[in-house]
Amino acid sequence: MLSYRHAFHAGNHADVLKHFVLCQCLQYFNEKDKPYTYIDTHAGAGLYQLDHHYAIKTAEFRDGIIKLVEATELNQPLQDYLNIIQHFNTLPSLRFYPGSPLIASQLLRTHDRARLFELHPADSQLLQQTFSDSKQHIQVKQQDGFAGIKALLPPTTRRGLVMIDPSYEEKEDYVRVVHSIKDSLTRFATGTYILWYPQLQRAEPLQLLAHLHALDLTNWLHVTLNVQAPKNDGFGMFGSSLFIINPPYTLPKILEKTMPTLVKILRLDDTAHFKLDFKIS
Repeated sequence: MLSYRHAFHAGNHADVLKHFVLCQCLQYFNEKDKPYTYIDTHAGAGLYQLDHHYAIKTAEFRDGIIKLVEATELNQPLQDYLNIIQHFNTLPSLRFYPGSPLIASQLLRTHDRARLFELHPADSQLLQQTFSDSKQHIQVKQQDGFAGIKALLPPTTRRGLVMIDPSYEEKEDYVRVVHSIKDSLTRFATGTYILWYPQLQRAEPLQLLAHLHALDLTNWLHVTLNVQAPKNDGFGMFGSSLFIINPPYTLPKILEKTMPTLVKILRLDDTAHFKLDFKIS
């Protein structure tokens, strides 16, 4: 949806969950010397300025990444993620928040590849500028990621991680996500797929999860972070989830140790909690 700009939401609790897990998955990929391809279907602008009027209007980062920066005694996985965020800032201030493409770029090695899709003209231009010196290492296309991903699977590297993170402002996105995953698995069954979706008082998120489980996958992980109770008026996101296909086998143990800390740091009321389910053979 071309009206959506992630700058309004950069650094919120959903970004913290999403990008922390992304870091863990890429670090696992880096344990082997063989190259891999990182694909981002909805890459956004790349870097977000937290003192810009877009971010200040909602100030969601204050209940997200700022709380993590101010926290003490973070375990090593959380600190590793935070170190990447701090790489783009002059401490103690936090003026910038990197999106998933920039976070991934800090972990990619010289022989790895990234292919980034962003349909919004302004955000795609900003993304192109961010990676203008990357040449063939990182490529950006102004294209619908659901369509563009088809030509990339299977990747030439034969190892790959796909981040799928649409805005879900259009209800059709919930259906398109499932179709995209089904098609992608026929092309690249061994790839790792990270799907983010919001927790809302609507039927679509529950239906999405049911459709994913109906795929009868061999290896999957589902983690949810709810930071508050649903509002009485039924509006607003009260948490978010990640559904990961072919996750690192090390990820469940990391999340079991880390998610209680994220709940404690990011909670907005006493109903905050996390859920973790997985099947890894």
